[in-house]
Parts: sequence; C-alpha cells; structure tokens
Amino acid sequence: MSVSPPPPPSDTPDPAEPSPGEDDVLLGRTDVVGQTVDDGKARVFPCEGCGADLEFNIGQQRMKCPYCGYEKEIELDPEAKIAERDYHAMLERIKQLHKSEPEQTDEASEIRCGSCGGTVVFTGTLTSTTCPYCGSPIQREKVHSYTKRIPVDGVLPFLIEKKKAKQKLDDWVSSRWFAPNDFLKAGVEGRFNGVYLPYWTFDTLTFNAYDGQRGDNYTVTVGTGKDRRTEVRTRWSPARGTFQRFFDDILVIASKGLPEKYLHELEPWPLAKCIPFTQQVLAGYFARTYDVQLDEGFEDAHQRIEAAIEQDVRRRIGGDKQRIHSLKCRCDAITFKHLLLPVWMLAYRYKGKSFRVFVNAGTGEVQGERPYSWVKILSAVIGLTAVTLTLLAIFNR
Repeated sequence: MSVSPPPPPSDTPDPAEPSPGEDDVLLGRTDVVGQTVDDGKARVFPCEGCGADLEFNIGQQRMKCPYCGYEKEIELDPEAKIAERDYHAMLERIKQLHKSEPEQTDEASEIRCGSCGGTVVFTGTLTSTTCPYCGSPIQREKVHSYTKRIPVDGVLPFLIEKKKAKQKLDDWVSSRWFAPNDFLKAGVEGRFNGVYLPYWTFDTLTFNAYDGQRGDNYTVTVGTGKDRRTEVRTRWSPARGTFQRFFDDILVIASKGLPEKYLHELEPWPLAKCIPFTQQVLAGYFARTYDVQLDEGFEDAHQRIEAAIEQDVRRRIGGDKQRIHSLKCRCDAITFKHLLLPVWMLAYRYKGKSFRVFVNAGTGEVQGERPYSWVKILSAVIGLTAVTLTLLAIFNR
C-alpha cells in the first residue's frame, strides 16, 4: 500500500479563517513554526538535505537530521520575547470565552504521520511524541490552538544530553548510603524519556501586616539547698508591623499525576536560559500541556507565599520565641508565564517494584525513588544508640 506525500503548505491564507486579533494572540490561535500535516494539525520539520524529519539536537542546540547530519538553526522571531501576563485579565478573558463558546473536550485525537502515513493517537495532555511505526517525531498543534487554552510563553531547551544524564544518575545511585548493596553494584537500567513539563511562574508584590509577641528568654535561680536550680523563663512583649515583599518566578508544576516532592527538589531551574516558545525544540521529545488550571496554580503559589511570609515575620519579630496572633497578606500586581521545562524521566524495577527517577535537563540535578536496605538502617540506629550510651556513661563519671 503506497501513501501519497502530503501537499506542501500554502502561504496563501484561507479566506474562511479570520485574521488573528488580540484574543488570538493571548489564547493561542496564531500559527507556529513548522509544516502542517493535513487536517490532523501535526507538526514535522522536514530536512532540506534528505527529506527526513529534523530533531532538536541538545549538543548543537539546533535542528539536526539523524540520517544525513544536516543542521539548521532554530528559527526565532527577532521581536519575540517572554513577557509577563496579567493574571486577573487572563482569568476574566477565559471566563468570557467560556460564556461565549461551547465547551470542548480534548481527551483524544488521531493524527496522521507525515513520514509513513500511520495514525498516531494523542490522549490527555500529551502534545509531542514519536510515531510508533517509523520513529519520526510528531506533534499535535490542537492543544496550542484550543481557544480556552493559554499558549506557552517560553521554553527551556534540553541542555543536558542523555549520556551526561546517565552519568549523573550513576553518581546519584552510588551516593545512596542506605541502598541495598546489590542495587548499588548493578545500578539503574532503563530507558530515558525526554519530556517537557508545563509550569506556571507567578510574580507578585505582597503587602503584609502582622500582630504578635516577641519572647526573650532569661534565667532565674529557684529553690534552696539540694533543690536549688536554674530555670529558663520567657519575657513576652508586643510586636507588630507592616512590610512589602516582592516574589519573582514562583514555580508551580502544572501537570498532575507526577510526584511533586521530587519535581520541587529539582529546583532551581536556569530560567534565564528560556527562549520564546517554538515547537522546533520539541521535535523528538515528549511534551505535555497543563492540566492544572491557571487559578489552581496560583492557589498553590499563594500557599508557598504565605509560608515564606510567615518565616519572614518570625525573623522580623526576632527574640528567642515568636507568637503570631494575626497575619494578613495581600497580593498585588500578579503576573504569570506559561513555560515548558525539560526533564529526563526513567522508570526502573528492583525486585518486582517500580521506581521513578527525574533529571533536571537544565542543571543535571537528580531526584527520585530508590529502594532502602533495612539491614543498613537498623545497623546505623544500633550503632548510633551505642555511641550515645557510651558518651553518656563517660560524662556521668
């Protein structure tokens, strides 16, 4: 069975399609770099040398053909920049669109591969994958053109190659003190998957007012004779105040179903190296769009802001102890960005149990799940207890 190649993209705009306006720019209806493959709206980047599909090459930081070696620079609009967006204005815009347009679902879509003609099914929030029939990178544009979706503002390209990520993983495994010996010896074997994960970043200027008490410790001598002893007491005094604090780029993972604990521990990210969004750097890698909505993301960010403000208040109160009776935190001038950040993900099995590991593909930081040796842990506890008892015996002589 032969498959006819897709027709070349036309530079002539379809008169049935409206020209992009302000809503189109803010909510992702504008076109992106790449070649459209029929009505499935997949994106491929054909090699000008042999016609195969280009992939993003981490080492070269450019598009490269895995067959003939042809290279091509990433095409970026010289006027494009990663701009902060007004949070409340975007929420209102989405609210109005929900009122004016029928609800749409995006659970699954079928896309024809432009290289072999096979059908690739995209489910959920997956936006970029590899054709299971010919291995060509293929992307779904629909999630970026869905009118109630917020488009990606910036992307951090993969900076850590797979080989270096494997070295980082080996170093991480060898440093796990309480891991079983056979695990340390064998290491971790599995397939790395390069994934772009969605994040929200939030900026806000906070105004904070607090009321509480400062506690300063002092000592007094009480009792007589054999009952004479020193006690520590606390003198409390009122403490209140107001202050402002600016928060910049609070990161919130916008994808559900992943262990947030380990993803948080991958921070910090080199956000200064982000570039304006282009699908070219997604070629050859998995990518997901967000399933944590913008307002849900800010709720998470606000909890982190309040925790940081509480610690700030305790430092401002000072003393040996602090009591906070009331704390009011108001967030003003809230802005956000929608970013894609690169992660190497690997799943492996040890004695029938599955574990996951994550590598920050911008810094090489490794975090993840690992097995524990309860024999080593028990031995460490027994050893620590023995040392403690020995020291107590020496000091009590």
